[in-house]
Amino acid sequence: MRLLISTKQERGDESPLFFRNMINKELVKKLIEDRISELNNELFIVDLTISTSNVINVELDKRNGNVSINDCMSVSRNVEHNLDREKEDFEIQVSSAGLDKPFRVLDQYIKNIGKLVKVTLNNGKKIEGKLLETNSNNLSLEIERIEKVEGKKKKEKIVECITFPLTEIKETKIVVLFK
Repeated sequence: MRLLISTKQERGDESPLFFRNMINKELVKKLIEDRISELNNELFIVDLTISTSNVINVELDKRNGNVSINDCMSVSRNVEHNLDREKEDFEIQVSSAGLDKPFRVLDQYIKNIGKLVKVTLNNGKKIEGKLLETNSNNLSLEIERIEKVEGKKKKEKIVECITFPLTEIKETKIVVLFK
């Protein structure tokens, strides 16, 4: 599930793009971080972009649990109330990070330790396994496979831990299971 809060104040005088003031990304990031700090509920920023037409897109995630509509509204309102629409006409969209998108920040890897993920390496190889641990340099997966073991009639499950440098990983996504 993905939450999206979007607000835009309609002004009758749409000014051409070259008359608009560009919004300061660092200011918006500080406003978001200030609200996240006030909420004290383990939210973190996954992505923040500001288009040339001053559309602010914010994606949030939470270390434990899910991002709520109230989390999105609170962050959105803090940005809205601290930017002057007379100087900078803007639109803001605050949403939770989608399950269908690859991980983009280390906190997403940390949040998903113990869960099943699919890793695509830079060479195109895909590996599915349980995320065991991660840090700013490496990622470790527990993978299972069924193999014939020499001297035995039945195939056996082999469990192995493999570690990759993050630089070799093209993308990592959570595997969603429907049971």
